[in-house]
Amino acid sequence: MKPMSFDFKSRRSMVVARRGMVAASNPMASQAGLNILRQGGNAADAAIAAAAVMNVTAPASTGIGGDCFAIYYDAKTKQLSGLNGSGRAPQALTIDMVKADGHDTMPFRYYPHAVTVPGAVQGWADLLDRHGTMTLADVLVDAIHYARDGFGVSPVFGTFWGSPFAAELLGNGVNTEEYLPNGRGPNPGDIMHLKGLAKTFQAIAEGGPEAFYTGPIADAIVSTLQRVGGVMTHDDLKNHHSTWEDLITVNYHGVDIYEIPPNGQGIAALQALNIASCLGIADMAPDDPQRLHLMVEAMRLAFADARYYVADMTTNPAPIDFLLSEEYAQQRRERISNDKAMEPPLYGRPLPGSDTIYLCTVDGEGNACSFINSLFMGFGSVIVAKDTGIVLQNRGAGFSLDPDHPNALAGGKRPYHTIIPGMAMKDGELYGPFGVMGGYMQPQGHFQVINAMVDDGLNPQEALDRPRWCLHDGTSSSVLSLEEGIPVKTMARLAELGHKVKPVSGPGRGVFGSGQIIRRDPETGVLFGGSDPRKDGLVAAY
Repeated sequence: MKPMSFDFKSRRSMVVARRGMVAASNPMASQAGLNILRQGGNAADAAIAAAAVMNVTAPASTGIGGDCFAIYYDAKTKQLSGLNGSGRAPQALTIDMVKADGHDTMPFRYYPHAVTVPGAVQGWADLLDRHGTMTLADVLVDAIHYARDGFGVSPVFGTFWGSPFAAELLGNGVNTEEYLPNGRGPNPGDIMHLKGLAKTFQAIAEGGPEAFYTGPIADAIVSTLQRVGGVMTHDDLKNHHSTWEDLITVNYHGVDIYEIPPNGQGIAALQALNIASCLGIADMAPDDPQRLHLMVEAMRLAFADARYYVADMTTNPAPIDFLLSEEYAQQRRERISNDKAMEPPLYGRPLPGSDTIYLCTVDGEGNACSFINSLFMGFGSVIVAKDTGIVLQNRGAGFSLDPDHPNALAGGKRPYHTIIPGMAMKDGELYGPFGVMGGYMQPQGHFQVINAMVDDGLNPQEALDRPRWCLHDGTSSSVLSLEEGIPVKTMARLAELGHKVKPVSGPGRGVFGSGQIIRRDPETGVLFGGSDPRKDGLVAAY
Protein backbone atom coordinates (compact mmCIF):
# COMPACT_ATOMS: atom_id res chain seq x y z
CA MET A 1 0.00 0.00 0.00
CA LYS A 2 1.38 3.40 -0.98
CA PRO A 3 1.47 6.29 1.54
CA MET A 4 -1.14 9.02 1.09
CA SER A 5 -0.25 11.86 -1.25
CA PHE A 6 -0.16 15.45 -0.01
CA ASP A 7 0.66 16.98 -3.39
CA PHE A 8 -2.01 19.33 -4.70
CA LYS A 9 -2.90 17.67 -8.00
CA SER A 10 -6.63 17.80 -7.50
CA ARG A 11 -9.51 20.04 -8.56
CA ARG A 12 -9.86 21.14 -4.95
CA SER A 13 -7.74 20.58 -1.85
CA MET A 14 -8.73 18.05 0.78
CA VAL A 15 -9.88 19.32 4.16
CA VAL A 16 -7.72 18.66 7.22
CA ALA A 17 -9.00 18.88 10.81
CA ARG A 18 -8.79 17.17 14.18
CA ARG A 19 -11.96 17.49 16.25
CA GLY A 20 -14.67 16.41 13.81
CA MET A 21 -15.60 16.16 10.15
CA VAL A 22 -18.74 15.73 8.06
CA ALA A 23 -18.74 15.14 4.30
CA ALA A 24 -22.04 15.38 2.41
CA SER A 25 -23.23 16.39 -1.04
CA ASN A 26 -24.88 19.61 0.16
CA PRO A 27 -23.09 22.29 2.25
CA MET A 28 -26.09 22.85 4.53
CA ALA A 29 -26.19 19.15 5.35
CA SER A 30 -22.48 19.09 6.13
CA GLN A 31 -22.87 22.15 8.33
CA ALA A 32 -25.86 20.61 10.13
CA GLY A 33 -23.76 17.59 11.01
CA LEU A 34 -20.92 19.83 12.16
CA ASN A 35 -23.34 21.80 14.35
CA ILE A 36 -24.18 18.56 16.14
CA LEU A 37 -20.51 17.69 16.65
CA ARG A 38 -19.86 21.16 18.10
CA GLN A 39 -22.77 20.62 20.51
CA GLY A 40 -21.10 17.47 21.82
CA GLY A 41 -22.81 14.90 19.62
CA ASN A 42 -20.93 12.02 18.06
CA ALA A 43 -20.57 10.60 14.55
CA ALA A 44 -23.95 8.84 14.66
CA ASP A 45 -25.79 11.96 15.79
CA ALA A 46 -24.10 14.05 13.10
CA ALA A 47 -24.92 11.53 10.38
CA ILE A 48 -28.65 11.66 11.08
CA ALA A 49 -28.66 15.46 11.27
CA ALA A 50 -26.93 15.65 7.89
CA ALA A 51 -29.21 13.00 6.36
CA ALA A 52 -32.32 14.88 7.47
CA VAL A 53 -31.12 18.12 5.89
CA MET A 54 -30.31 16.21 2.70
CA ASN A 55 -33.98 15.11 2.65
CA VAL A 56 -34.93 18.79 2.54
CA THR A 57 -32.29 20.07 0.12
CA ALA A 58 -32.23 17.06 -2.24
CA PRO A 59 -35.74 15.57 -2.03
CA ALA A 60 -35.48 13.76 -5.36
CA SER A 61 -32.57 11.73 -4.08
CA THR A 62 -33.33 10.85 -0.51
CA GLY A 63 -35.79 11.09 2.31
CA ILE A 64 -37.86 9.50 5.02
CA GLY A 65 -39.99 7.85 2.34
CA GLY A 66 -36.97 5.71 1.48
CA ASP A 67 -34.43 3.40 3.09
CA CYS A 68 -31.03 3.72 4.75
CA PHE A 69 -27.96 1.63 5.51
CA ALA A 70 -25.08 2.48 7.85
CA ILE A 71 -21.77 1.12 9.08
CA TYR A 72 -20.62 2.46 12.44
CA TYR A 73 -17.17 2.27 14.00
CA ASP A 74 -16.98 2.52 17.79
CA ALA A 75 -13.57 3.91 18.73
CA LYS A 76 -13.71 2.61 22.32
CA THR A 77 -14.37 -1.01 21.42
CA LYS A 78 -12.81 -0.82 17.94
CA GLN A 79 -15.85 -2.73 16.71
CA LEU A 80 -17.90 -2.25 13.56
CA SER A 81 -21.66 -2.71 13.27
CA GLY A 82 -23.89 -2.69 10.23
CA LEU A 83 -27.45 -1.38 10.07
CA ASN A 84 -29.87 -2.53 7.38
CA GLY A 85 -32.68 0.01 7.40
CA SER A 86 -34.43 -1.22 4.28
CA GLY A 87 -38.15 -1.90 4.08
CA ARG A 88 -40.14 -4.84 2.80
CA ALA A 89 -42.89 -5.42 0.28
CA PRO A 90 -46.46 -5.29 1.64
CA GLN A 91 -47.49 -8.69 2.99
CA ALA A 92 -50.44 -8.94 0.60
CA LEU A 93 -48.43 -8.23 -2.55
CA THR A 94 -47.87 -11.06 -5.04
CA ILE A 95 -46.30 -11.52 -8.45
CA ASP A 96 -49.72 -12.39 -9.84
CA MET A 97 -51.07 -8.98 -8.82
CA VAL A 98 -48.37 -7.21 -10.82
CA LYS A 99 -48.84 -9.48 -13.82
CA ALA A 100 -52.60 -8.96 -13.64
CA ASP A 101 -51.87 -5.27 -14.20
CA GLY A 102 -50.24 -6.27 -17.48
CA HIS A 103 -46.59 -6.10 -16.43
CA ASP A 104 -43.83 -8.62 -17.11
CA THR A 105 -41.34 -6.55 -15.13
CA MET A 106 -41.88 -4.22 -12.19
CA PRO A 107 -42.72 -0.68 -13.34
CA PHE A 108 -40.54 2.06 -11.91
CA ARG A 109 -42.73 5.17 -11.77
CA TYR A 110 -46.22 6.01 -10.50
CA TYR A 111 -46.83 2.37 -9.53
CA PRO A 112 -48.07 1.72 -5.99
CA HIS A 113 -46.82 -1.88 -5.94
CA ALA A 114 -43.25 -0.61 -6.40
CA VAL A 115 -43.48 1.15 -3.03
CA THR A 116 -41.92 -0.83 -0.19
CA VAL A 117 -42.27 0.12 3.47
CA PRO A 118 -40.03 3.15 4.12
CA GLY A 119 -37.26 2.06 6.48
CA ALA A 120 -35.33 5.29 6.96
CA VAL A 121 -37.04 6.73 10.04
CA GLN A 122 -36.73 3.51 12.02
CA GLY A 123 -33.14 3.17 10.82
CA TRP A 124 -32.33 6.69 12.00
CA ALA A 125 -33.85 5.96 15.40
CA ASP A 126 -32.07 2.62 15.74
CA LEU A 127 -28.68 4.13 14.88
CA LEU A 128 -29.20 6.81 17.52
CA ASP A 129 -30.43 4.31 20.11
CA ARG A 130 -27.41 2.03 19.74
CA HIS A 131 -24.60 4.47 19.01
CA GLY A 132 -25.82 8.05 19.39
CA THR A 133 -25.93 10.43 22.34
CA MET A 134 -28.82 12.62 21.19
CA THR A 135 -32.51 12.28 20.39
CA LEU A 136 -34.32 12.67 17.09
CA ALA A 137 -35.61 16.00 18.39
CA ASP A 138 -32.02 17.17 18.84
CA VAL A 139 -30.77 16.16 15.41
CA LEU A 140 -33.80 17.27 13.37
CA VAL A 141 -33.60 20.95 14.35
CA ASP A 142 -31.79 22.14 11.22
CA ALA A 143 -33.91 20.04 8.85
CA ILE A 144 -37.10 21.48 10.34
CA HIS A 145 -35.69 25.00 10.07
CA TYR A 146 -34.74 24.69 6.40
CA ALA A 147 -38.01 22.99 5.41
CA ARG A 148 -40.17 25.51 7.28
CA ASP A 149 -38.23 28.76 6.80
CA GLY A 150 -36.67 28.11 3.42
CA PHE A 151 -33.36 27.09 1.85
CA GLY A 152 -31.39 28.09 -1.20
CA VAL A 153 -31.53 25.53 -4.00
CA SER A 154 -28.04 24.32 -4.92
CA PRO A 155 -26.61 24.43 -8.48
CA VAL A 156 -26.36 20.75 -9.40
CA PHE A 157 -29.58 19.62 -7.77
CA GLY A 158 -31.44 22.75 -8.87
CA THR A 159 -30.45 22.12 -12.48
CA PHE A 160 -32.35 18.82 -12.30
CA TRP A 161 -35.25 20.03 -10.16
CA GLY A 162 -35.91 23.03 -12.40
CA SER A 163 -35.64 21.08 -15.65
CA PRO A 164 -38.52 20.35 -18.04
CA PHE A 165 -37.92 16.66 -17.37
CA ALA A 166 -38.53 17.08 -13.64
CA ALA A 167 -41.58 19.25 -14.33
CA GLU A 168 -43.09 16.51 -16.47
CA LEU A 169 -42.06 13.78 -14.02
CA LEU A 170 -43.64 15.53 -11.04
CA GLY A 171 -46.58 16.79 -13.07
CA ASN A 172 -47.65 13.20 -13.68
CA GLY A 173 -47.17 12.19 -10.05
CA VAL A 174 -49.50 11.93 -7.07
CA ASN A 175 -49.74 14.79 -4.51
CA THR A 176 -46.54 16.39 -5.83
CA GLU A 177 -47.68 20.02 -5.60
CA GLU A 178 -45.26 20.88 -2.78
CA TYR A 179 -42.34 19.98 -5.04
CA LEU A 180 -43.70 21.77 -8.10
CA PRO A 181 -44.83 25.24 -6.97
CA ASN A 182 -46.40 27.30 -9.75
CA GLY A 183 -46.15 24.33 -12.07
CA ARG A 184 -42.37 24.13 -12.16
CA GLY A 185 -39.51 23.10 -9.95
CA PRO A 186 -37.10 25.64 -8.47
CA ASN A 187 -33.93 26.68 -10.27
CA PRO A 188 -30.49 27.12 -8.70
CA GLY A 189 -30.57 30.07 -6.32
CA ASP A 190 -34.33 30.00 -5.73
CA ILE A 191 -35.58 29.88 -2.15
CA MET A 192 -37.73 26.83 -1.53
CA HIS A 193 -40.07 25.94 1.35
CA LEU A 194 -41.38 22.44 2.14
CA LYS A 195 -44.04 23.15 4.75
CA GLY A 196 -45.61 19.70 4.69
CA LEU A 197 -42.26 18.02 5.21
CA ALA A 198 -41.45 20.44 8.04
CA LYS A 199 -44.64 19.41 9.88
CA THR A 200 -43.79 15.74 9.37
CA PHE A 201 -40.29 16.21 10.75
CA GLN A 202 -41.72 18.09 13.72
CA ALA A 203 -44.10 15.22 14.44
CA ILE A 204 -41.22 12.72 14.31
CA ALA A 205 -39.10 14.95 16.56
CA GLU A 206 -41.90 14.98 19.13
CA GLY A 207 -43.15 11.41 18.79
CA GLY A 208 -40.19 9.38 17.58
CA PRO A 209 -40.48 6.68 14.91
CA GLU A 210 -43.91 5.69 16.25
CA ALA A 211 -45.21 8.99 14.90
CA PHE A 212 -44.23 7.83 11.42
CA TYR A 213 -45.30 4.18 11.48
CA THR A 214 -48.60 4.76 13.30
CA GLY A 215 -51.06 7.62 13.59
CA PRO A 216 -51.83 10.38 11.07
CA ILE A 217 -48.62 10.00 9.04
CA ALA A 218 -49.19 6.26 8.62
CA ASP A 219 -52.81 7.00 7.72
CA ALA A 220 -51.63 9.34 4.96
CA ILE A 221 -49.19 6.78 3.54
CA VAL A 222 -51.70 3.94 3.54
CA SER A 223 -54.65 5.95 2.22
CA THR A 224 -52.57 7.53 -0.55
CA LEU A 225 -51.28 4.18 -1.77
CA GLN A 226 -54.61 2.39 -1.49
CA ARG A 227 -56.33 5.20 -3.38
CA VAL A 228 -54.09 4.49 -6.39
CA GLY A 229 -54.39 0.70 -6.14
CA GLY A 230 -51.76 -0.25 -3.57
CA VAL A 231 -52.10 -2.94 -0.92
CA MET A 232 -49.88 -1.57 1.86
CA THR A 233 -51.61 -1.67 5.25
CA HIS A 234 -51.13 -0.17 8.69
CA ASP A 235 -49.79 -3.53 9.86
CA ASP A 236 -47.09 -3.42 7.18
CA LEU A 237 -45.90 -0.10 8.58
CA LYS A 238 -46.36 -0.96 12.25
CA ASN A 239 -44.47 -4.26 11.94
CA HIS A 240 -41.45 -2.80 10.16
CA HIS A 241 -38.07 -3.25 11.84
CA SER A 242 -34.43 -2.64 11.00
CA THR A 243 -31.80 -5.36 11.36
CA TRP A 244 -28.23 -5.27 12.63
CA GLU A 245 -25.98 -7.30 10.37
CA ASP A 246 -22.63 -9.06 10.58
CA LEU A 247 -20.48 -7.25 8.03
CA ILE A 248 -18.77 -8.97 5.12
CA THR A 249 -15.14 -8.21 4.30
CA VAL A 250 -12.08 -8.85 2.15
CA ASN A 251 -8.51 -7.68 2.55
CA TYR A 252 -7.27 -5.62 -0.38
CA HIS A 253 -3.51 -5.06 -0.40
CA GLY A 254 -3.33 -4.71 3.38
CA VAL A 255 -6.57 -2.81 3.96
CA ASP A 256 -9.72 -4.53 5.25
CA ILE A 257 -12.80 -3.38 3.33
CA TYR A 258 -16.22 -3.85 4.96
CA GLU A 259 -19.68 -3.86 3.42
CA ILE A 260 -23.19 -4.80 4.54
CA PRO A 261 -24.32 -8.25 3.29
CA PRO A 262 -27.20 -8.78 0.84
CA ASN A 263 -29.91 -7.61 0.21
CA GLY A 264 -27.42 -4.84 -0.65
CA GLN A 265 -24.93 -5.10 -3.51
CA GLY A 266 -21.82 -4.37 -1.42
CA ILE A 267 -20.70 -7.92 -2.07
CA ALA A 268 -20.09 -6.92 -5.70
CA ALA A 269 -17.47 -4.37 -4.63
CA LEU A 270 -15.76 -6.95 -2.42
CA GLN A 271 -15.74 -9.59 -5.15
CA ALA A 272 -14.25 -7.15 -7.65
CA LEU A 273 -11.52 -6.16 -5.20
CA ASN A 274 -10.83 -9.81 -4.40
CA ILE A 275 -10.58 -10.79 -8.06
CA ALA A 276 -8.40 -7.78 -8.91
CA SER A 277 -6.07 -8.18 -5.93
CA CYS A 278 -3.79 -10.64 -7.75
CA LEU A 279 -3.95 -9.19 -11.27
CA GLY A 280 -0.99 -6.85 -10.81
CA ILE A 281 -2.94 -3.64 -11.35
CA ALA A 282 -1.04 -1.79 -8.60
CA ASP A 283 2.10 -2.03 -10.75
CA MET A 284 0.41 -0.42 -13.76
CA ALA A 285 -0.03 3.29 -14.43
CA PRO A 286 -3.48 4.65 -13.48
CA ASP A 287 -4.36 5.42 -17.12
CA ASP A 288 -2.84 2.21 -18.51
CA PRO A 289 -5.62 0.69 -20.65
CA GLN A 290 -4.61 -2.77 -19.44
CA ARG A 291 -5.25 -1.73 -15.85
CA LEU A 292 -8.69 -0.37 -16.67
CA HIS A 293 -9.47 -3.44 -18.78
CA LEU A 294 -8.66 -5.81 -15.91
CA MET A 295 -10.64 -3.74 -13.41
CA VAL A 296 -13.67 -3.61 -15.70
CA GLU A 297 -13.52 -7.37 -16.27
CA ALA A 298 -13.30 -8.05 -12.53
CA MET A 299 -16.35 -5.83 -12.05
CA ARG A 300 -18.31 -7.64 -14.77
CA LEU A 301 -17.72 -10.96 -13.06
CA ALA A 302 -18.73 -9.56 -9.68
CA PHE A 303 -21.93 -8.13 -11.14
CA ALA A 304 -22.80 -11.45 -12.79
CA ASP A 305 -22.86 -13.08 -9.36
CA ALA A 306 -24.51 -10.16 -7.59
CA ARG A 307 -27.37 -10.04 -10.07
CA TYR A 308 -28.24 -13.61 -9.17
CA TYR A 309 -27.36 -13.94 -5.49
CA VAL A 310 -28.25 -10.54 -4.00
CA ALA A 311 -31.66 -10.98 -2.39
CA ASP A 312 -33.29 -11.08 1.03
CA MET A 313 -30.98 -13.33 3.07
CA THR A 314 -33.81 -14.43 5.36
CA THR A 315 -35.57 -16.17 2.48
CA ASN A 316 -32.73 -16.80 0.02
CA PRO A 317 -29.35 -17.02 1.78
CA ALA A 318 -26.38 -16.50 -0.54
CA PRO A 319 -23.13 -18.53 -0.29
CA ILE A 320 -21.22 -15.46 0.86
CA ASP A 321 -18.18 -17.25 2.29
CA PHE A 322 -17.60 -19.07 -0.98
CA LEU A 323 -18.25 -16.00 -3.15
CA LEU A 324 -15.61 -14.07 -1.19
CA SER A 325 -13.12 -16.94 -0.94
CA GLU A 326 -9.70 -16.92 -2.60
CA GLU A 327 -10.57 -20.21 -4.26
CA TYR A 328 -13.54 -18.68 -6.05
CA ALA A 329 -11.67 -15.46 -6.84
CA GLN A 330 -9.03 -17.53 -8.62
CA GLN A 331 -11.71 -19.35 -10.60
CA ARG A 332 -13.11 -16.01 -11.73
CA ARG A 333 -9.65 -14.61 -12.59
CA GLU A 334 -9.14 -17.51 -14.99
CA ARG A 335 -12.05 -16.19 -17.06
CA ILE A 336 -10.29 -12.90 -17.73
CA SER A 337 -8.36 -12.48 -20.97
CA ASN A 338 -5.61 -9.88 -21.25
CA ASP A 339 -6.54 -9.03 -24.82
CA LYS A 340 -10.30 -9.41 -25.15
CA ALA A 341 -13.41 -8.24 -23.31
CA MET A 342 -15.42 -11.16 -21.98
CA GLU A 343 -19.06 -12.11 -22.16
CA PRO A 344 -19.78 -13.54 -18.70
CA PRO A 345 -22.96 -15.39 -17.77
CA LEU A 346 -25.71 -13.00 -16.78
CA TYR A 347 -28.55 -13.28 -14.33
CA GLY A 348 -31.59 -11.14 -13.71
CA ARG A 349 -32.47 -8.03 -15.67
CA PRO A 350 -30.94 -4.58 -15.87
CA LEU A 351 -32.13 -1.99 -13.40
CA PRO A 352 -31.91 1.77 -13.88
CA GLY A 353 -29.51 4.02 -12.07
CA SER A 354 -30.71 5.36 -8.76
CA ASP A 355 -30.85 8.73 -7.07
CA THR A 356 -29.26 8.52 -3.65
CA ILE A 357 -27.20 10.48 -1.13
CA TYR A 358 -24.09 9.28 0.68
CA LEU A 359 -22.43 11.00 3.62
CA CYS A 360 -19.85 10.18 6.25
CA THR A 361 -18.82 11.52 9.64
CA VAL A 362 -15.94 11.14 12.08
CA ASP A 363 -15.92 12.75 15.52
CA GLY A 364 -13.06 13.83 17.75
CA GLU A 365 -13.02 10.52 19.61
CA GLY A 366 -12.48 8.61 16.38
CA ASN A 367 -16.01 7.20 16.04
CA ALA A 368 -17.06 7.02 12.40
CA CYS A 369 -20.30 6.59 10.48
CA SER A 370 -20.70 5.63 6.83
CA PHE A 371 -24.30 6.42 5.90
CA ILE A 372 -26.47 6.17 2.81
CA ASN A 373 -30.15 7.02 2.25
CA SER A 374 -32.20 6.73 -0.93
CA LEU A 375 -35.55 6.83 -2.71
CA PHE A 376 -34.09 4.64 -5.53
CA MET A 377 -34.91 6.66 -8.68
CA GLY A 378 -35.31 10.44 -8.82
CA PHE A 379 -38.37 11.33 -6.69
CA GLY A 380 -38.85 7.59 -6.11
CA SER A 381 -42.30 6.39 -7.13
CA VAL A 382 -43.36 10.04 -7.66
CA ILE A 383 -46.15 9.30 -5.18
CA VAL A 384 -46.24 11.67 -2.20
CA ALA A 385 -48.21 10.79 0.93
CA LYS A 386 -50.93 13.43 1.08
CA ASP A 387 -50.15 16.57 3.12
CA THR A 388 -46.92 15.11 4.55
CA GLY A 389 -44.23 15.96 2.00
CA ILE A 390 -43.09 12.32 2.14
CA VAL A 391 -41.91 11.16 -1.28
CA LEU A 392 -42.37 7.39 -1.32
CA GLN A 393 -39.58 5.26 -2.72
CA ASN A 394 -39.91 2.80 -5.60
CA ARG A 395 -37.45 0.24 -4.26
CA GLY A 396 -39.84 -2.59 -5.09
CA ALA A 397 -38.83 -2.09 -8.73
CA GLY A 398 -35.72 -4.03 -7.74
CA PHE A 399 -37.68 -7.28 -7.46
CA SER A 400 -37.75 -9.95 -10.16
CA LEU A 401 -41.12 -11.28 -11.37
CA ASP A 402 -39.54 -14.66 -12.10
CA PRO A 403 -40.91 -16.82 -9.26
CA ASP A 404 -37.81 -19.04 -9.36
CA HIS A 405 -35.33 -16.18 -8.99
CA PRO A 406 -33.81 -15.64 -5.51
CA ASN A 407 -34.88 -12.00 -5.75
CA ALA A 408 -38.47 -12.84 -6.71
CA LEU A 409 -41.17 -10.52 -5.42
CA ALA A 410 -42.99 -11.79 -2.33
CA GLY A 411 -44.91 -10.18 0.50
CA GLY A 412 -42.76 -9.24 3.48
CA LYS A 413 -39.53 -9.59 1.50
CA ARG A 414 -36.71 -7.10 0.98
CA PRO A 415 -35.66 -6.41 -2.64
CA TYR A 416 -32.23 -6.14 -4.25
CA HIS A 417 -30.78 -2.91 -2.94
CA THR A 418 -28.24 -0.76 -4.75
CA ILE A 419 -27.28 1.52 -1.84
CA ILE A 420 -24.12 0.54 0.04
CA PRO A 421 -21.97 2.32 2.65
CA GLY A 422 -18.32 1.29 2.96
CA MET A 423 -15.80 1.28 5.80
CA ALA A 424 -12.07 0.51 5.71
CA MET A 425 -9.76 -0.64 8.50
CA LYS A 426 -5.99 -1.18 8.54
CA ASP A 427 -4.14 -3.17 11.18
CA GLY A 428 -7.17 -3.01 13.46
CA GLU A 429 -7.44 0.79 13.28
CA LEU A 430 -9.90 3.01 11.44
CA TYR A 431 -8.78 3.78 7.88
CA GLY A 432 -11.99 5.61 7.12
CA PRO A 433 -15.61 5.67 5.93
CA PHE A 434 -16.21 5.97 2.19
CA GLY A 435 -19.00 5.70 -0.34
CA VAL A 436 -20.13 6.57 -3.85
CA MET A 437 -23.83 6.94 -4.65
CA GLY A 438 -25.46 6.19 -8.00
CA GLY A 439 -27.19 2.85 -8.61
CA TYR A 440 -24.87 0.33 -10.22
CA MET A 441 -22.08 2.89 -10.01
CA GLN A 442 -21.85 2.31 -6.27
CA PRO A 443 -19.78 -0.90 -6.11
CA GLN A 444 -17.81 0.32 -9.12
CA GLY A 445 -17.14 3.57 -7.28
CA HIS A 446 -16.06 1.72 -4.13
CA PHE A 447 -13.69 -0.39 -6.23
CA GLN A 448 -12.18 2.65 -7.96
CA VAL A 449 -11.67 4.92 -4.94
CA ILE A 450 -10.15 2.11 -2.86
CA ASN A 451 -7.84 1.26 -5.76
CA ALA A 452 -6.86 4.94 -6.01
CA MET A 453 -6.10 5.34 -2.30
CA VAL A 454 -4.55 1.95 -1.54
CA ASP A 455 -2.63 1.26 -4.75
CA ASP A 456 -1.76 4.80 -5.84
CA GLY A 457 -1.59 6.67 -2.54
CA LEU A 458 -4.13 9.30 -3.53
CA ASN A 459 -5.69 11.37 -0.78
CA PRO A 460 -9.49 11.38 -0.38
CA GLN A 461 -10.07 14.39 -2.61
CA GLU A 462 -7.76 13.13 -5.34
CA ALA A 463 -9.42 9.72 -5.25
CA LEU A 464 -12.84 11.30 -5.75
CA ASP A 465 -11.61 13.63 -8.48
CA ARG A 466 -10.01 10.90 -10.57
CA PRO A 467 -11.95 10.27 -13.83
CA ARG A 468 -14.12 7.16 -13.58
CA TRP A 469 -15.49 4.38 -15.71
CA CYS A 470 -18.96 2.88 -15.35
CA LEU A 471 -20.77 -0.24 -16.53
CA HIS A 472 -24.34 1.03 -16.68
CA ASP A 473 -26.39 -2.01 -15.73
CA GLY A 474 -23.80 -4.47 -14.51
CA THR A 475 -23.89 -6.86 -17.47
CA SER A 476 -21.42 -7.92 -20.15
CA SER A 477 -23.53 -6.08 -22.71
CA SER A 478 -23.18 -2.83 -20.76
CA VAL A 479 -21.81 0.21 -22.47
CA LEU A 480 -18.55 1.20 -20.78
CA SER A 481 -18.84 4.91 -20.06
CA LEU A 482 -15.49 6.67 -19.72
CA GLU A 483 -15.32 10.08 -18.08
CA GLU A 484 -13.58 13.07 -19.58
CA GLY A 485 -10.01 13.13 -18.33
CA ILE A 486 -9.29 9.52 -19.27
CA PRO A 487 -6.76 9.78 -22.14
CA VAL A 488 -8.17 9.34 -25.64
CA LYS A 489 -5.53 6.71 -26.40
CA THR A 490 -6.69 4.72 -23.37
CA MET A 491 -10.28 4.87 -24.60
CA ALA A 492 -9.19 3.76 -28.07
CA ARG A 493 -7.30 0.77 -26.72
CA LEU A 494 -10.26 -0.32 -24.59
CA ALA A 495 -12.43 -0.20 -27.71
CA GLU A 496 -9.87 -2.37 -29.52
CA LEU A 497 -10.17 -4.91 -26.70
CA GLY A 498 -13.89 -5.19 -27.40
CA HIS A 499 -15.38 -2.84 -24.82
CA LYS A 500 -18.39 -0.78 -25.96
CA VAL A 501 -16.79 2.54 -25.14
CA LYS A 502 -18.78 5.74 -24.66
CA PRO A 503 -16.88 8.96 -23.80
CA VAL A 504 -18.89 11.12 -21.38
CA SER A 505 -18.45 14.79 -20.52
CA GLY A 506 -20.49 17.71 -19.22
CA PRO A 507 -23.79 17.08 -17.39
CA GLY A 508 -23.69 13.42 -18.45
CA ARG A 509 -20.96 12.90 -15.87
CA GLY A 510 -23.71 12.33 -13.33
CA VAL A 511 -23.65 8.68 -14.39
CA PHE A 512 -20.38 8.34 -12.45
CA GLY A 513 -22.07 9.01 -9.14
CA SER A 514 -20.90 11.17 -6.27
CA GLY A 515 -18.87 10.22 -3.23
CA GLN A 516 -17.47 11.32 0.11
CA ILE A 517 -14.40 10.02 1.94
CA ILE A 518 -12.83 10.72 5.33
CA ARG A 519 -9.47 9.24 6.32
CA ARG A 520 -8.12 9.24 9.90
CA ASP A 521 -4.49 9.07 10.96
CA PRO A 522 -4.49 6.53 13.81
CA GLU A 523 -1.43 8.08 15.49
CA THR A 524 -2.41 11.77 15.48
CA GLY A 525 -6.19 11.58 15.08
CA VAL A 526 -5.97 14.06 12.20
CA LEU A 527 -8.83 13.77 9.70
CA PHE A 528 -8.53 14.16 5.93
CA GLY A 529 -11.73 14.66 3.96
CA GLY A 530 -12.83 14.84 0.35
CA SER A 531 -16.16 15.60 -1.32
CA ASP A 532 -17.04 14.77 -4.91
CA PRO A 533 -16.86 17.65 -7.40
CA ARG A 534 -19.68 16.10 -9.42
CA LYS A 535 -22.20 17.35 -6.82
CA ASP A 536 -22.68 20.40 -4.61
CA GLY A 537 -20.85 18.82 -1.70
CA LEU A 538 -18.67 20.14 1.09
CA VAL A 539 -16.45 18.79 3.83
CA ALA A 540 -17.24 20.70 7.04
CA ALA A 541 -14.77 20.34 9.89
CA TYR A 542 -13.29 21.90 13.00
